Amino acid sequence: MSSTTPELSDSDLARFRALQASLAETWPYMTTRRVGDASRTLLVINSMNMELPAHMYPVVPAYEERFLFLMLAAVKNPGTRVIYLTSQPILPRLVDYYMSLMPGSRPLGLDQRVHLVSAGDGSARPLIDKILERPLLVRRLKDLVATSPFRVMFPFNTTHKEVLLGNLLNTPVYGPDPTLAPHGSKSGSRRAFAEAGVSYPPGVEGVFTLDDVVAALEKLQAQNPDLRAAMVKLDDSAGGMGNALLRLEGVDSRSALRRRVETLEVEDQEGTAEEFLAALSRRGGIVEERIEGEDFRSPSVQLRASPLRQIEVLSTHDQILGGPTGQTFLGCRFPADSGYGAQIAELGAKVGQHLANQGVIGRFGIDFVVVKQRGVWEPYAIEINLRNGGTTHPMLTLSALTDGEFDPVTNTFPIDGGQRFYVATDHLEDDSFRTLTTDDVLDRVGDSRLSWNEEAKTGLVLHLVSAVAVAGRLGVTAVGTTPDDAERRFASARQVIAELAGTTP
Repeated sequence: MSSTTPELSDSDLARFRALQASLAETWPYMTTRRVGDASRTLLVINSMNMELPAHMYPVVPAYEERFLFLMLAAVKNPGTRVIYLTSQPILPRLVDYYMSLMPGSRPLGLDQRVHLVSAGDGSARPLIDKILERPLLVRRLKDLVATSPFRVMFPFNTTHKEVLLGNLLNTPVYGPDPTLAPHGSKSGSRRAFAEAGVSYPPGVEGVFTLDDVVAALEKLQAQNPDLRAAMVKLDDSAGGMGNALLRLEGVDSRSALRRRVETLEVEDQEGTAEEFLAALSRRGGIVEERIEGEDFRSPSVQLRASPLRQIEVLSTHDQILGGPTGQTFLGCRFPADSGYGAQIAELGAKVGQHLANQGVIGRFGIDFVVVKQRGVWEPYAIEINLRNGGTTHPMLTLSALTDGEFDPVTNTFPIDGGQRFYVATDHLEDDSFRTLTTDDVLDRVGDSRLSWNEEAKTGLVLHLVSAVAVAGRLGVTAVGTTPDDAERRFASARQVIAELAGTTP
């Protein structure tokens, strides 16, 4: 799923940048720790305005709901308003579920501080398109934000369209200038790593054609005659779905290498090698060595860059990967392993500071691979994601429900009474789950295996519940006092849903 990107005039960009400059003054009131200090408005538009495989289309409306927990900011802070945009109306019971995570009666005036706004359009197009093509909807949003002295748009990613909407609403966007988007491509990531002085895999950027791939592989083989595998990655892909694996064992000639490229193993299970190479010719990409060692992990670091060009490390995670070649992002464990968590946080901060110095604002993530060589973990940076992602909402959820904060030096999340860990996924899925409705799942949230315990600060938080009937999947963040406790709660959540799906009428 993609959409045509409009051209921005110089005046459009100047207006956007002037609005973003105003964030320097309001920044202390926009962070979670200072959320109650002044009146502010969060305009949440979780529009996935990027290339997606066709099989993702049915669940896109559910992905728009991944940040519904941000409504809790209005529950906890009388000075906060949340305006939440979706393609289709949100089920009232789903709203009630998120409100129930904060026990007690709803504060007075909450209905005036939480506004759920729908475009009434269930088509498979980005939400931002649906908003921009409806002038009266834009006017409604403008009226809603007009009275707030401190307001900000919270997007999934920032494209030219988010710029246009922010300008129309006279509201700064909490995301990077779209002219900086190349820093978040696979080729741009490699250049940023080099400039920041952080190790990354040997490879070649700016690859478009089959011949480009063959030439890049020959270069890598010349540098490393023992190379057994390489990755080809589309520049603008996400979640591993734009990756392909090339196994190089047994390749003894240029013609054999070319045939191997023509039959590369694509990560998108519904795609083909021919389709992948066609996409590469349009979108460009990279070829890089597949790093191997005694043990292999794929952690990530999440950061925030302020308008004052300051960097904050928000979390580390070990990514849970699957798919045909083990490249598809399925979920995460927090925090990353203590053997390398603090190390990748430090390296991530170096890259993050480089990006902040280029003018990047907002949340973004940096993916690594770490391999164990002679008992020592060696990290390699592999990708920058200049957007929110699959690790954003679990950490924000934990922070909202515990008022805790990640410590990058110790790679821990301390709160009163100990530490917290979690396992999170957008892929709690099975074909049998398609028999369930959102109501069926919400009927069971009182089960101790699916509930959140406010007093203990442990338990389960659900998301993507609207995807269960259409795709047989939902999301969950399982929070525990130890890694094993979090894993146990995660397994229990799957058990509850499986039991529910197996119920006989």
